[in-house]
Amino acid sequence: MSELVSSLSTLARRRIVTGGVELGRAVNEVLDEAVEAEPNGPLAAQESRLRNELTAQLSAYGPLQPLLDDPDIEEIWLNGNSEVFVARAGVSSVLKISIQPDLLQTLIEKMLRNTGRRLDRSSPFVDASLEDGSRLHVVIPDITKDSWSVNIRKFPSRVYSLEKLVELESLDRSQANFLSEQVKQGKNILVSGATQAGKTTFLCALLGEVSKTERVVSVEETFEIRFQGPDWVAMQTRQPNLEGLGEITLRRLVKEALRMRPGRIVVGEVRQAESLDLLIALNSGLPGLCTIHANSAADAISKLCTLPLLAGANITSEFVNPTVGAAIDLVVHCQMLPSGKRIVKEIATVAWNPVRSKIDISLVSP
Repeated sequence: MSELVSSLSTLARRRIVTGGVELGRAVNEVLDEAVEAEPNGPLAAQESRLRNELTAQLSAYGPLQPLLDDPDIEEIWLNGNSEVFVARAGVSSVLKISIQPDLLQTLIEKMLRNTGRRLDRSSPFVDASLEDGSRLHVVIPDITKDSWSVNIRKFPSRVYSLEKLVELESLDRSQANFLSEQVKQGKNILVSGATQAGKTTFLCALLGEVSKTERVVSVEETFEIRFQGPDWVAMQTRQPNLEGLGEITLRRLVKEALRMRPGRIVVGEVRQAESLDLLIALNSGLPGLCTIHANSAADAISKLCTLPLLAGANITSEFVNPTVGAAIDLVVHCQMLPSGKRIVKEIATVAWNPVRSKIDISLVSP
């Protein structure tokens, strides 16, 4: 029956795309034709159920929609036509869902329709935010070997406070009190961790401790950060158009943010040369928060000392290292346990030691 639904769905989709037929009419037409072809066949007895299945598959995001609606699913990814994986509480599993290539392409095109982002041979990667805030990442052949690779990181339904994270045992009370006080004092905090360690979730929890009277400007590749204060500007990067023009990089956004009278600047994830602009901003007295991929608090600082070197040949470690030591006050390292639980693994203070000409990193909480 799933093959029949897929076949009928393909026929209906062609009528919608090429003939401009509205969804309900297209579904009725293909079902009527199928029933007329075999009036005494099993299809006639299941016409009503098939109509509902076809309508659900062609509207919204088809077979992916139930997964997007499931609050327990954190992430969805597809490696091939018959490989649909999901993660619940950090634990992944494969589902018995088959999505044909043409349907998958139609669903992705629908997801990208209102984002202003494109996906084609000249631009085989795309990062975009769906209407509910979920993050979509797609790679297509010939960058991938055979099939489209799709990742959808679900947008969490709520923002966790430090208080809630204490209840969930992601950190203890003393850690929460310490971090709350550091945020209120305007300390510059770097949140580190591996993929899916809960960096953005924790960053948003720290933002919850920022005074609602502060003006917060956040920059990131795709919208994920949330702040509940009234004076907040959120910006995301933009890919170049078909002519290769119009790109807005994260580095450009950091520079633009400094012209917007921020009380605090937040960078969703430091990856490349924008780290230099961020360090210069933080070293000028502007408090901020950012995230970075790293395996420990010490590794996070080591990486932050390396990334600014990508900004140009004239940027040296002799300049970057003391700048990092003076700009970053605290590193909070997050980790996901094998059970899927996310915790604060380390909290470390950072300071430049002029006598030894090196950065001192001291664990406040193991």
